[in-house]
Amino acid sequence: MERLNKKLTELPTSPGVYFHKNAAGEIIYIGKAANLRSRVRQYFQKSRYRDPKTDQLVSEIADIDWTEVESEADALFLEAELVRRYLPPYNILLRDDKSLQYVRIDYKSDYPTVSMPRRPLDDGAEYFGPYVNGFAVKKALRYLRRAFPYAISRPAGQKRASLYYHLGLDPGLESGGTSLADYRANLRKLMRYLSGNSVGLMRDIERDMKRAAKAKDFEQAAKLRNQLQCLQALSRQILFSDRELQDASKDQALVDLASLLGLAAPPRRIEGFDISHLQGTDNTASMVVFISGLPDKAAYRKFKLRLGGNDDFAHMAETITRRLRDENARKWGLADLMLIDGGKGQLRAAIGARDAAGRKIAMIGLAKRQEEIIVSKLDASAAAIAKMISQAKRMDAYIVETAEFVSLELPKNSHIVKLLQRIRDESHRFAVSYHSTLKARRQVASQLDEVPGIGPLTRKKLIRRFGSAKAAINAETDQLQDLLGAKKGSQIAGHFARLR
Repeated sequence: MERLNKKLTELPTSPGVYFHKNAAGEIIYIGKAANLRSRVRQYFQKSRYRDPKTDQLVSEIADIDWTEVESEADALFLEAELVRRYLPPYNILLRDDKSLQYVRIDYKSDYPTVSMPRRPLDDGAEYFGPYVNGFAVKKALRYLRRAFPYAISRPAGQKRASLYYHLGLDPGLESGGTSLADYRANLRKLMRYLSGNSVGLMRDIERDMKRAAKAKDFEQAAKLRNQLQCLQALSRQILFSDRELQDASKDQALVDLASLLGLAAPPRRIEGFDISHLQGTDNTASMVVFISGLPDKAAYRKFKLRLGGNDDFAHMAETITRRLRDENARKWGLADLMLIDGGKGQLRAAIGARDAAGRKIAMIGLAKRQEEIIVSKLDASAAAIAKMISQAKRMDAYIVETAEFVSLELPKNSHIVKLLQRIRDESHRFAVSYHSTLKARRQVASQLDEVPGIGPLTRKKLIRRFGSAKAAINAETDQLQDLLGAKKGSQIAGHFARLR
């Protein structure tokens, strides 16, 4: 109790996210606050009314930690990410009977909109959340809409600009006020903010503003200036009153991970890799990126693998080889830590590809069955491995050593396990999503796609004239020449003859 009272006196008055922990060090509740000192101390005021569930929570609190952020909006979005990672029991028990809310952005649509549903669907849209305080999120989105105008619904048959466009809150796609490419670029910035990278985003906007001004593109510079001012003003708005967003040194999972692996500092950029295929077809790989423990979806990458067959080891080697090419290393930067989804075989293949590329990057595997952290002994000196094993024992890990690897099974409630699971699950979700896209494309592809010289427009002409791919392939040469021209029709007729 003395330690807890000392922590209460050290609480800052800034916005942030706080963590209630039990005697075992487990996070049992995560909350946000406009004023950390005021909000957290309310739990321990004897004169304050509390319902039975909150009383039960307070009785279990043995320790408190917190992370300070720039604004209430930052606290709102950080809380959602950390609740998703740690799944604290009281975040479920203390909420009311309403379902949580998400921010949905159907970025890939030909008319993207932003909405707040209560249940995410597998519809190809981007979802952010879940959020407990839907009212505060809606309020934050209203302010963000001033910086990044977005549509909330698709107008039916309307071709002139809406009132929201004239107010600067809608892109005006229906009237040509903004191109689809520019609108999507704007939505990418909004998604980056929702992912927690507000500081990096504001820095990039300021850089682009200065470049535009230097190039005498004053109209673009003014737009970027207005965006920057809106984001800066958001930090002064009261949302619930009661990136980098999160400093890596304050994330306990990152601190513990660095201590366990003997890293010089908590890993700021962690990349997760996974492979997805169906019996050796439509092979894909994903790379997800977490910055200071939070997902940076704008930095995610996907790979359409060139190797066929059902060989996860070879596929992982190809993925890491392509990721570490000089061109990609320059464009994307390099990770502080790479997490490989899989066991010893996948990790061995990934390390081989990394060493062949001449890169020095820490790399571990995460085996699904027991959530074992796999570390290669070839990656560190004997003294470093001994130190890691000693540290793992202090964390109550179950340790298995072989000649080449060390397997560490940490307690399931460990901060490290929660973080690595979150990264692994996100890489798996992203890989499966891309695999499903390729599979769907292949299922609707026709024989015409395999013929040189036939693109989308030519295929449309052929189907419109002949009714089907089969009928087009069986068409006479003169019919094809009449439709496509003498030269192209003759070339395609020759290819069709080989398909009959």
